[in-house]
Amino acid sequence: MATTEAIAPALARTRPATGLWRDAWSRLRKNKLAMIGFVLVSLLIIIAIIGPYIAPYPYQQQDIKAVVANGNKALPPGSPGHIFGTDVLGRDLLSRLLDGARISMTVALVAQVVVLLIGVPIGAIAGWVGGRTDNLLMRFTDVMYAFPDILFIILLSVAFKDTAFGKALDGLLLVFVAIGLTIWVTVARLVRGQMLSLKETEFVEAAKAIGVRDRTIITRHLLPNGMGPVIVAITLGIPAAILAEATLAFLGIGVQAPRASWGSLIVEGYRTIRVYPHLLFFPAIAIAVALVSFTFLGDGLRDALDPKLKGKQ
Repeated sequence: MATTEAIAPALARTRPATGLWRDAWSRLRKNKLAMIGFVLVSLLIIIAIIGPYIAPYPYQQQDIKAVVANGNKALPPGSPGHIFGTDVLGRDLLSRLLDGARISMTVALVAQVVVLLIGVPIGAIAGWVGGRTDNLLMRFTDVMYAFPDILFIILLSVAFKDTAFGKALDGLLLVFVAIGLTIWVTVARLVRGQMLSLKETEFVEAAKAIGVRDRTIITRHLLPNGMGPVIVAITLGIPAAILAEATLAFLGIGVQAPRASWGSLIVEGYRTIRVYPHLLFFPAIAIAVALVSFTFLGDGLRDALDPKLKGKQ
């Protein structure tokens, strides 16, 4: 009886078992930088969704009278009716930044969808089937990895720029595909590694023994259990996609005028930086905030989803 009474308090203090994702969320919440990144990323997504609806003006609307009254010069920040000022055509910079948020965030997120659609099947098939199939798919992945990303994007963009595909969605569809086709290799390798480590586990052997089909084992068991590193890679890949879109805009490839992404706004600001520095400053700050936010969140997810850290935080 005494032994039972001594053990009872210890059992009462024992925490109930938690799931992988709940446990990861608990660790993520303890990471201050990751939570800052999470809040900022959430705000960026909200702005991308509702930004054009709360903008003071349509992104293409010109305030010609104000520009003419200012000596045919762009209005500086703090001007009446234009908090961030205007460009030389009289278009409100805040409105264009809010519209650009939707474009830049859409490019970044949809590019990751393309990455998943390409990288996950290739990695899963290579890791599960193995042998000659694995060797063939991984050599193809190595070739794509060795090819210069920006050069491939430029070649693809130039080749399809004047086609219906290149003009679809104001040129955004081409940007989605071009960026996605160059950054899927990391996800493919991660998924392959997860498949190789999980397919020899006991629950997979048990599933095979009772006749579960390979496709079911992959989609319902292996992929869900190996998605942690993939989620981290996708999160950290978003800043790379934003930078790639900005680079394309700098080279004159991407969204077509009068629409503007943050990257194309930086290009416009760079051309007039000596005269109108605010045209470069505000979009540069927007991109910097997005890059830092996703990087903080990605680093936090990497730590939270690492099973080796369980119980250390």
